[in-house]
Amino acid sequence: MASVARSHLASRRPDGTPVYAYEVTPGVLPVDVLELGGTALPPYDAATGFAHAHEFMLLAYFARGGGSITVANREWPVAAGDVYVLAPGEVIDIGADRPGYQRSQGWCAYFTPDVFGQEVGGAYLSWRAHPLLFPFVRGAGGGAYRLKVTDDRPAWADRFRAMHLEVRQRRDGHQEAVLAHLTLLLVAVARLATDVVGDLTLNQEPLLAEVFDFIEQHYDEPISLKDVARAVSLSPGHLTTVVSTRTGRPVQKWITERRMAAARRLLTETDLAVEQVARAVGYGDAGYFARAFRRAHDTTPLGWRRAARPR
Repeated sequence: MASVARSHLASRRPDGTPVYAYEVTPGVLPVDVLELGGTALPPYDAATGFAHAHEFMLLAYFARGGGSITVANREWPVAAGDVYVLAPGEVIDIGADRPGYQRSQGWCAYFTPDVFGQEVGGAYLSWRAHPLLFPFVRGAGGGAYRLKVTDDRPAWADRFRAMHLEVRQRRDGHQEAVLAHLTLLLVAVARLATDVVGDLTLNQEPLLAEVFDFIEQHYDEPISLKDVARAVSLSPGHLTTVVSTRTGRPVQKWITERRMAAARRLLTETDLAVEQVARAVGYGDAGYFARAFRRAHDTTPLGWRRAARPR
């Protein structure tokens, strides 16, 4: 959609499409807002052009239309009042009419599930059940769909502008203000998406439910892809294909994400030693845990603790 400031290239899909991850910063609310349209173009890659995917959630609103965007191989003309709800893993691209897209104008909020608490951020099932995050669950429409705002469009634009200002200025209380604006936007999305959300029940994806329930129950143990595959009676290869296709991430990455969410909470809220935190989240080797944590957060566990706690 737009060049994402707080993200970095995390991986590439088999076809070369770049996948961007959110750069989580200790003590900083994992939310950012960017303008869309005009010269605000997505990151460009020499091999794949503007096509890219994110490992985080994305909510976009267009106050003025122009051109088109392609999501999950489906092209939509961009019109005023469009709202795009994009789940992690969706491939996004600008349509063939790039100059037309540059005439559009809108906003994009992107965030991780951690914004509503560490206990939500780590578990896919938990944000399936969260009333504000439920519209982002993959399922109907492939995890991405377009909604239309017909009434009170200025209020939508004002909400994004206000959130953008709070994120940029960082005045006292800005995190509470950003979360309040985002909450109200997601409430509005949920109301627009009532019919879509009503069709997304847990029973429509029993395999994913079983996979993520197993991860939730056993992430604090030394489990692997093979353990998850055995629990759901599939081969590791087949399970990897199914989960990656439906969620945009492989099983092992979901296990790691759940462990990291628990580790961040323990580092922030307790005085447990790093070795104890490692054992509590399923790592028998504290050194391996520290390296995994650094890869995920670009800081050490103790560095995270120091930065996240008020002085």
